[in-house]
Amino acid sequence: MERVVISGMGIVSPLGSDVEQFWDQLRNGQSGISEIDAFDTSAYKARFGGVVRDFDADALFGRKEARRMDRFTQFAVAAADQALADSGLKLENMDRERLGVYVGSGIGGIGSLLDQHGVLLERGPDRVSPTLVPMMIANMAAASISIRYGAMGPALSPVTACSIGNTAIGEAFRAIRSGEADVILAGGAEAAINEISLASFGNAHALSVRNGDITRASRPFDADRDGFVLGEGAGILVLESLTHARRRDARIYAEVIGYGASSDAYHMVATHPKGRGAYQAMKLALQSAKVTPADIDVISAHATSTALGDLSETKAIKALFGEDAYRVPVTANKSMTGHMLGAAGGAEAIALVKSLCGNVIPPTINLERPDPECDLDYVPNEARVRDLHIGMSNSFGFGGHNAVVVIRKYS
Repeated sequence: MERVVISGMGIVSPLGSDVEQFWDQLRNGQSGISEIDAFDTSAYKARFGGVVRDFDADALFGRKEARRMDRFTQFAVAAADQALADSGLKLENMDRERLGVYVGSGIGGIGSLLDQHGVLLERGPDRVSPTLVPMMIANMAAASISIRYGAMGPALSPVTACSIGNTAIGEAFRAIRSGEADVILAGGAEAAINEISLASFGNAHALSVRNGDITRASRPFDADRDGFVLGEGAGILVLESLTHARRRDARIYAEVIGYGASSDAYHMVATHPKGRGAYQAMKLALQSAKVTPADIDVISAHATSTALGDLSETKAIKALFGEDAYRVPVTANKSMTGHMLGAAGGAEAIALVKSLCGNVIPPTINLERPDPECDLDYVPNEARVRDLHIGMSNSFGFGGHNAVVVIRKYS
């Protein structure tokens, strides 16, 4: 089987829209949470989020092309452009039938749907845009990237809620390893900070309501956590067979060595209280990677800052790792980015790659009063320098979807 390496990365995030800026903010423990100002939030339970700032789609794509893409697709294409440029791939020298795109979104173009629903109500059916459906469907990020690059290889748009990025990376890993493709752009995108999403999550009591203390609102594993912070963005990685990468003398960041997926088979939104599905996905990922818990140097936790979710993930880690659970550092990127939903897995995989390459574990910020039941080493508030070789990244989603990837420093 082919070995699968990571040769390019691109990101759009609340911490910046290029990989180096994102990583610099993350390792220095900077919060990317800000007031939502795209609409009036005065009547909402939560009035802040992980908003992407300084993103100019018109400048990137031209006004005409930008208007044909929902914001989530704009994020995905921008991140893919970065990742492809970073990889050094020369498309003119590639067999495009072996270039794939595995990019998903949990909610898709809900912003476009809201806009055009308003047009329908105010101006009637004749004024609704004929491009609404292709702008809102969740596969359009993958389709747009494929069209942009002439990628005629395998295409997939997984919809596994908040585990999308890891699902995409894991399935791309499998496809390349089995010889179905040479290169796949993999990850996820989301742009759901709008009126209806904020209202729905708020009414479900899922969001933090620390409106007077917003940069401290996302606080995974803290006893005073009160919900997640809604975020947005995109994270895309270039996965490539080692054979293909060596043939073109590519710079290689890291290697994907394992992937595991499972379902809680439990509840529409609540994670299994004992972390049964999370345990299974992590176990399968380690088996796939042919490593043991003792080999893992760092865990990038899903850790959304919800009472049940953080606790169940902690229980799953303890169940699988045993005494090693207290040895391995666990970091929670969402303490700084908020929950980027379908974009989270891709962004957190990029963070894990940067950790492995730089031997630095970003902190879990806002961990001020640890939950007694969450008693692992969560790298509180300060980054940590440590010799790193293998890391595991967890992503879990509504409906009980779980996806875990194992990444190794390339050597």
